[in-house]
Formats: sequence, structure tokens, C-alpha cells
Amino acid sequence: MDDELNTRLKPLRDRIDALDAQLIALLNQRASVALEVGEVKKHFNAPVFRPEREMQVIARLQEMNAGPLADEHISAIWREIMAASRALEKAIKAAYLGPVGTYSEQAMHEYFGQSIEGLPCPSIDEVFRSVEAGAADYGVVPVENSTEGAVSRTLDLLLQTQLTIGGELALPIRHNLLTQNGLAGVTRVCAHAQALAQCQRWLSTNAPHLERQAVSSNAQAARMAAEDSTVAAIAGDRAAIHYGLQVTNALIQDDPHNRTRFVMIGKQPTGPSGYDQTSLIVSVVNEPGAMVKLLEPLARHGVSMTRFESRPARVGTWEYYFYIDVEGHRDDPAVAAALAGLGEKAAFLKILGSYPRAR
Repeated sequence: MDDELNTRLKPLRDRIDALDAQLIALLNQRASVALEVGEVKKHFNAPVFRPEREMQVIARLQEMNAGPLADEHISAIWREIMAASRALEKAIKAAYLGPVGTYSEQAMHEYFGQSIEGLPCPSIDEVFRSVEAGAADYGVVPVENSTEGAVSRTLDLLLQTQLTIGGELALPIRHNLLTQNGLAGVTRVCAHAQALAQCQRWLSTNAPHLERQAVSSNAQAARMAAEDSTVAAIAGDRAAIHYGLQVTNALIQDDPHNRTRFVMIGKQPTGPSGYDQTSLIVSVVNEPGAMVKLLEPLARHGVSMTRFESRPARVGTWEYYFYIDVEGHRDDPAVAAALAGLGEKAAFLKILGSYPRAR
């Protein structure tokens, strides 16, 4: 049996080995060209990371793809190839909500690739500060969750910062209950407040006796569980591996389709990719019909609104800022005309950025 199996597999493995040799040669040729691109960019002081260009490369390859690899496989493979090429040009650092093992870290790697240098931060505020101060090139921050809604602190900081949104990622959130060695002796479960909320039905049904304690991040909860056998943590696979914990119960989120949207913040505006989104903040004068009048330019120029979120302005009485996402890039003629119309009608308008939409 083994001899026959090996006889049949050997020519196939030989073909794979030959193809691998061709692939490694081609990948290194590609890397050499990327280095030449880096030299040209350096001469013109152009940014190393161009998310719109990388989106276009992946979209073009997916159009060429005839299988059997799925489009998401093509995306994952080329994202790492481009990340490695970027690292040859220049080391890029991204700040994220730490410690190691958070979903923010996972989002960072899925967006930028494994070759990015991560800077874990103790708070969302510190992520913004690190990018503003130049300690990191980019920041990765959660902006909304499909179950719990907007991340209020991120919205408040986007209002205040001079940084721009340059990209987004929708990350599936898969919560696990992590312990040192099962639930025996465990008295409390720790997690970020949003994670506790996203798992409250499961916890009430399966672990009603456990005290629930909110901490700064799920990775911090995993660190606590690794140090204290009476603590269970809610976190992802990355945290379980990093902190050496056991997955006592997997996929405990109440919504099986739970996702968190992350945005990438930085100082460099992003050019059009052909599949873009523009985020902005507006406020209106306090008069009847003001919001209808404000949004009229979007309808007039055929610009679709994909998100509308309100936040108290914290000045005056019953005044709000409205966070809006629209389809298209600010340089697109229709979007530019709509934004000009908004600017004429709004009491306040801030464009947070135009960037490739998450596919």
C-alpha cells in the first residue's frame, strides 16, 4: 500500500518541487523590481504603502483567477507578497490596541500582512497619539461592531484628530472562553466590555455563576487568566496561543456573524482605487428640516450613503455630530460636487478620508 502510494505521489511531488523552484525565482524577480520602485518613491518622497494600488493589484489578479484557488486565497497570498516587498523598501510600524493577542492586532496583520511591525498601545487614545507623534506610521482602531454598534471613543477621537482614514477591514469576531485547565475553580470571567456584551446570552445560559469583570482588552483578560487559575477570559485563538491557555468553549459569541469594522489611520491621504468610500462628520443648524436640506446634495448628485451615526456634540443643548459614510472617492466628480453642496449647508463639515472599501 505505502509503496504504491509513494509511486503514484512521486511524479506529482516532483512537479510541485519544480513549480516551487520557478515560483521562488519569480518572487525574487518581483522583489527586485519592488526595490527599484522603492528607489523611485524615495527620490520623489512618495509613500511606501499605497493601499489603493494594492487593492487594484489584488482585484486585477482575482479577475484573472480561473481557480481552483478561491479569490480570498489569492487576496491572502498577494497581501503577504506585497507586505514582504514593502518591508524590503522600508520598515513600517502600525500602532494597535494591545497587548499582543487582541483582535486589533489580528486586524493589523490581516490588513498590512505579517511583515508589519506592531506597536501595542494600552488605549485607543494612545494609538492616535502614537501616530500623531510619529512613533508609528499607521494606527488600527475599531470603529463599529455588528452587534454592539459604534465604538464611541474612536468616533470622538476622529472628530479631534488631524489624521486621516486610509483603509478599512471587517474582521469576523470569534470569541472563545479561555482558561488554564477547564472551569473547575474559576470564579470570574474577564474581557473587554464589548466582548462581555457580545457573549452575555451564552454566559447567562452556560456560566451564570461567574462574576463578569470588564478590563481594557480581551488580551489583557487572557494575560490575567494565564496568571490566575480562578480567571476565565474571553478572547480569540491568537490570545490563546500567545498566553498558553486552553479553549474551554469555542465560538461563544451570541451572534455567529459577529464582525468588527476597523479603520486604518495615518497622515497620508489615499488615492482612488475604483471601489472607494468617503467618511465625514457634519453638524447642522438647529432649525426645522435642516437634516433633509443637508443631505439633499447627496441625492441630487447620485451619491449613496452607506452609514449614518449620531454622537452628542457635548457643547450646547441637544446638538449632535453626524458620522456619515458615502460610496466613492472625494476626487470622484459626483462625490466632490456633493461634498461641496454639503459644505454650503452644514454648520460643520470634516472629511475624515477616502479609502478602498472592504470587499
